[in-house]
Amino acid sequence: MNRVTFKNTQGQELNGRIELPQNRKPHSFAVFAHCFTCSKNLNAAVNITRELAKAGFGVLRFDFTGLGESEGDFSDSNFSGNVEDLIFAANFLKENYQQPSLLVGHSLGGAAVIFAAAKLPSVKAIATIGAPSDPTHVRQLLKDSEEEILKNGKATVVLEGRPFVIKKQFLDDLSNNSLDSIVKNLNKALLILHSPQDRIVNIKNADDLYRNAQQPKSFISLDGADHLLTTKNDAHYAGKLIGDWAKRYMNIPEEKELHSNSRAAASLNDSDGYTTKLKLGSHPFIGDEPATVGGNDFGPDPYDLLSGALAECKAMTVQMYARRKQWKVDNITVHIDHGKKYAEDCANCDHDENAKIDVFDCKISLDGKLTPEQKTRLMEIADSCPVHRTLTRDVQIHSMLI
Repeated sequence: MNRVTFKNTQGQELNGRIELPQNRKPHSFAVFAHCFTCSKNLNAAVNITRELAKAGFGVLRFDFTGLGESEGDFSDSNFSGNVEDLIFAANFLKENYQQPSLLVGHSLGGAAVIFAAAKLPSVKAIATIGAPSDPTHVRQLLKDSEEEILKNGKATVVLEGRPFVIKKQFLDDLSNNSLDSIVKNLNKALLILHSPQDRIVNIKNADDLYRNAQQPKSFISLDGADHLLTTKNDAHYAGKLIGDWAKRYMNIPEEKELHSNSRAAASLNDSDGYTTKLKLGSHPFIGDEPATVGGNDFGPDPYDLLSGALAECKAMTVQMYARRKQWKVDNITVHIDHGKKYAEDCANCDHDENAKIDVFDCKISLDGKLTPEQKTRLMEIADSCPVHRTLTRDVQIHSMLI
């Protein structure tokens, strides 16, 4: 996760986070818009954007003007300002990463991303979650204070236990933004997610959005969820659905599969840094180097893999032996650290005082009702595993150009 900031149309600094895939470069970028008076740190926002990152998206979520960690006065903001904030967020991605192809909005943020998408040619798909079919729906949340707002020009409204100053210009701005014509002329893929049990924004809003939208459009029921997706599983579910749905509208380069009849194979393109495609047996894999040496850290480095092979082999060999002896080993855990140490204590090394040897430090825990004698024997067996023996013997490696 990267912390980022960018400025809105008033020059105020908006604070955001970018979620990135852990094991690859993003194939596309997205912007997430949070719900009315919420923030980028709402659990639902975090969980949804992290699921999108797992699907290969780089996702920017940020606080609208006057909310969360962003600068500005919320009382001076309005729905049109939220749409402008989204456009500035998209421009930030374009200048620093890649222009967004997907917009995702929650509640009033869903209405805002539809307006913003109409002004962003790069956006190919939009997903809304519990979104109103008209921004004026927010007035229902303010109905107890609307008379005071109209009379005095402003009022302090308590929403979700927090006080917010709402000015008359906010209500006027809502009335000036009709969603119907925008949705009818959107001509972008639209996914509408809504819960039948939503008590804040009735599911009829989803019906209206779907009816007005052009194809391609999709609706998915978030049955059992509340408006804010406070249940963790509901937010993860929504994020996974959006990620899978949106990928069909993205320009995702096709990844060529590494084919080999050998036990292990590796392939590295000139443009990939050190991110290496691996095929270990029948299993595709990614290897890499840490960012500190110029890699992307998308996968284990060669010595991680080698240490892992040793740890795996020791665990398998011990369990195999214990089962044959009918000794109950509930669990074996092998911890391995690798390093290069000066060879001053190595009798078989060259007499170069600067010579180093590879050292694997293995720490093994054995869980189960085992006698001290059984544990001692199992430690001997661990040091007799095939990979251990291979690493401690003379090894020949024959390389040929094909």
